[in-house]
Amino acid sequence: MPHSTQPISGTPESNDKDLLNRNLAEELKKLTSRIQGVEGSKGIEGLNCEDLCIQPDIKLPEGYKPPKFEMFDGKGDPTVHLRTYCDKLVGVGKDEKIRMNFFMRSLIGDALSWYISRDPKKWSNWVGMVSDFMDKFRFNTENASDVFYIQNLKKKPTETFCGYATRWRSEAAKVRPALEEEQMNKFFVRAQDPQYYERLMLIESLKFSDIIKLGERIEEGIKNGMVMNLEALQATNKALQSGGSSKKRDVGAVMVAQRTKSPIKYQTYPMPPLTYQPAPNYQVPSPSYQTSPPTYQSPPPPTY
Repeated sequence: MPHSTQPISGTPESNDKDLLNRNLAEELKKLTSRIQGVEGSKGIEGLNCEDLCIQPDIKLPEGYKPPKFEMFDGKGDPTVHLRTYCDKLVGVGKDEKIRMNFFMRSLIGDALSWYISRDPKKWSNWVGMVSDFMDKFRFNTENASDVFYIQNLKKKPTETFCGYATRWRSEAAKVRPALEEEQMNKFFVRAQDPQYYERLMLIESLKFSDIIKLGERIEEGIKNGMVMNLEALQATNKALQSGGSSKKRDVGAVMVAQRTKSPIKYQTYPMPPLTYQPAPNYQVPSPSYQTSPPTYQSPPPPTY
């Protein structure tokens, strides 16, 4: 008969093997649960905190509150934004990790969309990040307005003078190299139509706000008919040159309306009728002369 090598059930050797199998099964179950937990927590690739945050292990100084940054929307000078951003990080700006971590808080609009689309792991240091930032938005300064452009930037027909001045000033701020205040005033005055230019040129050395105030007064004078509206006059001349008797009559009516439009009204008083009364007959009296006879006095007789 063949000899069996299997342990007999109930012996100490079989009990040890059963216990070992149970322990291995439990360990395998735990390991499987851990693997499933890791895969489940990972979820979609790139959504982990480590993937989304730049410098996730940063530690801020105790009690430090991040400042309110000037926002950059992808327009304007990127160099100016970097300077104002770093200036806000007084006290912690030397820490490169803090500079990199807070930079996203200063971006909105297209600039923020660009930042999110980048891979933060690519930026190993501050210089690498701002280099990409400058490469993306340097075009703003390369395509900046020049002096010729702002000198030919005119007021729109539906635009108020204050709104036009604000828009002009915004464009003038983009000129490189930057303009001084006096230069900006001179270029603004030169960009005006004659009815504004001949009055604003007298105060171009004052503040820009003073020029706007006078421009608004001129604008009000044009509306009230106190200042000649050269744009309307040019349109009138153009209409006359284009011909047409009916058009000429319409233009003439407009010109008459413009001439008669005035905020000042004078009150007239009726003059009393003049009456003429002839002078009464007057007779000139004849002159009368009264003559007295001359008196003669004889000398005394001589004495001997």
